[in-house]
Amino acid sequence: MKRTAWLLLALGAGLQMNAQTVQTVKDPVEWVNPLMGTDSKVSLSNGNTYPAIAVPWGMNFWMPQTNTIGNGWAYQYSADKIRGFKQTHQPSPWINDYGQFAIMPVTGRLRFTQDDRASWYSHKAETAKPHYYSVYLADADVTTEITPTERAAQFRFTFPAADSAFIVVDAFDRGSYIKIIPKENKIIGYTTRNSGGVPENFKNYFVIVSDKPFALAHAWDGNRLAKDTLELQAGHAGAIVGFRTVKGEKVHLKVASSFISYEQAELNLRRELGNDSFDATMAKAKNAWNKELGRILPEGASVDQLRTFYSCLYRTLLFPRKFYEHDAQNKIVHYSPYNGKVLPGYMFTDNGFWDTFRAVFPFFTLMYPELNGQIMEGLANAYKESGWLPEWASPGHRDCMIGSNSASLIADSYLKGIRGYDIRTLYEAILKNTENEGPLTSVGRKGEQYYNELGYVPYDVKVNENAARTLEYAYDDFTIYRLAVALKRPQAEIDRFAKRCQNYRNLFDPETKLMRGKNKDGRFQSPFNPFKWGDAFTEGNSWHYTWSVFHDVQGLAGLMGGREMFAKMLDSVFVMAPVYDESYYGGVIHEIREMQIANMGQYAHGNQPIQHMIYLYNYAGQPWKAQYWVRQVMDRLYHGGPDGYCGDEDNGQTSAWYVFSAMGFYPVCPGTDQYVLGAPLFPKLTVTLQDGKRFVIEAPGNSATNVYAQSVSLNGRAHAKNWISHQEIQQGGVMKVTMGAAPNKSRGTSEADFPYSFSTSKK
Repeated sequence: MKRTAWLLLALGAGLQMNAQTVQTVKDPVEWVNPLMGTDSKVSLSNGNTYPAIAVPWGMNFWMPQTNTIGNGWAYQYSADKIRGFKQTHQPSPWINDYGQFAIMPVTGRLRFTQDDRASWYSHKAETAKPHYYSVYLADADVTTEITPTERAAQFRFTFPAADSAFIVVDAFDRGSYIKIIPKENKIIGYTTRNSGGVPENFKNYFVIVSDKPFALAHAWDGNRLAKDTLELQAGHAGAIVGFRTVKGEKVHLKVASSFISYEQAELNLRRELGNDSFDATMAKAKNAWNKELGRILPEGASVDQLRTFYSCLYRTLLFPRKFYEHDAQNKIVHYSPYNGKVLPGYMFTDNGFWDTFRAVFPFFTLMYPELNGQIMEGLANAYKESGWLPEWASPGHRDCMIGSNSASLIADSYLKGIRGYDIRTLYEAILKNTENEGPLTSVGRKGEQYYNELGYVPYDVKVNENAARTLEYAYDDFTIYRLAVALKRPQAEIDRFAKRCQNYRNLFDPETKLMRGKNKDGRFQSPFNPFKWGDAFTEGNSWHYTWSVFHDVQGLAGLMGGREMFAKMLDSVFVMAPVYDESYYGGVIHEIREMQIANMGQYAHGNQPIQHMIYLYNYAGQPWKAQYWVRQVMDRLYHGGPDGYCGDEDNGQTSAWYVFSAMGFYPVCPGTDQYVLGAPLFPKLTVTLQDGKRFVIEAPGNSATNVYAQSVSLNGRAHAKNWISHQEIQQGGVMKVTMGAAPNKSRGTSEADFPYSFSTSKK
């Protein structure tokens, strides 16, 4: 592109450009690329994302659907046809979707099956933004536009001159219903298609209203057109309506849905769309995004950095999904995905805490305490309605991943001063987790009896991923200990969890200086291959999971022989070859391949267990290594394009890592009030907190080569510590990090400057 053309584009986006850097961001949503991470497949994830056309935390998302019904990779960047525009609630391709239906324009002849109606398209004629999507469908000669609200959306179709122009509604298979009401230009229906985690009465009710009368209307069932039939309940129901159009004619649809009833869907439509035009809804959606994205404003960033940063921030603000609605009296109610009843109060869903306890929820406690309190109320409701905390919900309990990491979310929220929810019920739920296995392995604690009696989950008792479970349970017990102290629980209870949080020690092998599975008789499992993925660990190997002692890094360093050896072990992660043993899986899973091709040794940033590890150099008195490697990961493993991630994005976690790291700090141990320092990505960043206070991070001299912190000050005073507290950020002020090209090896080396560890802090 010629320089003059680029400058015109930049000015059109409302930006003031200085050489190759952007000094002021005035319209942050325009920097987001919803296609980041969409160039993915089963064998290799560059994010495993889809373009979610939504508002922050919306109940419904919309997306173009390139793959067939039921394929978790519903939108793939490499595809060349679109089969429909789908309302989706999918949190991950591995978890798949629920509450889904699709809308598609066609021309020429009656074509309604997903393959017949599919149209060629090109990314050259596609515009994807969080608040707006547009694409030209070549076969139909129709441009489709979509703009969302929380529970509704507007479509705008620009048709050619056609005697036979149609709109197809597909309620999908596995049980659906459709009814066409020509007098009202309306189609209603429900879809039941899901991937699990729903009660028997689960339905997603939808209502669609057109601004153009129907000249033709038919229901259809599977691949059979039900002529002269306007209402149909079937295995796979749908509708097709038709009309004549002149060239350039725009046909508008208003769409809303509800998990409660048709009446509630109508209410959602009237309340969220009303008489608004398409452009009015789009402006509101854009404002909703700019309100949230504008809470963090970089200055002096490169174009690529801004695209990556705001695309990651967008992903961080999508999940968990609001799973509640406002009734006719404007009271908050929800359909329970646990017992099938309509009940008062908040409910959120579509989240796996194994991923998101690490950075997403700490980001919410920092930036969105009010939202965080609502999520906590939703967790209490989930426990009351199902008897268990939802470790992986979509929309109800799903049997996926390990741990009882809800304890981390709940403790971190309460300990950081967030209130307004039933903490007593949540604490009761946490305690239940520690003493019970659940009906699914993802709730409660699988192997809890062994863990509580022996201090670890044995390798040889047919509990898979036992070492990973032990390490995560020990960390969760630390957060319970901290919460028990804050709630003034009985001392014996406090002492119990203080002791259990040290259970990580039971799996430390002094010979290899790594975590290792241990048999019931107390002997380490043998043979032991620290490069073996799975088996005793979860989607990783011993080199990845050994660092999962978030709460007692000094204790782990002591086991390894002291801080010098601890630092050498950290170094080893990056200098080893990316070798692996995939025998547990019987093949190379995508997480292994992503580590291998990243060329950073055994560092596997594409999966969550090791993502905090770089920051552990701060506990060894070598913070400059954290500064170096954080920048390496941001520069090498992220960018704002379709292959912009280095593994699964996972409900905002891999994105939140980038957002925190760009700010210059990271929550290594949720449940403490500390954020461990790295080094800022931008010369200046302004963070506006919920109460309006501003925390400014200045990094003079910051550049691609100046990646090392020379000095740090907080509100004008020298700050020697390798961490900053939650309270210091919440008070607002200025943190200044002077940057340079060479590491300052005298700063952050004193024990007094190290972050919290249970063994040395004892509180």
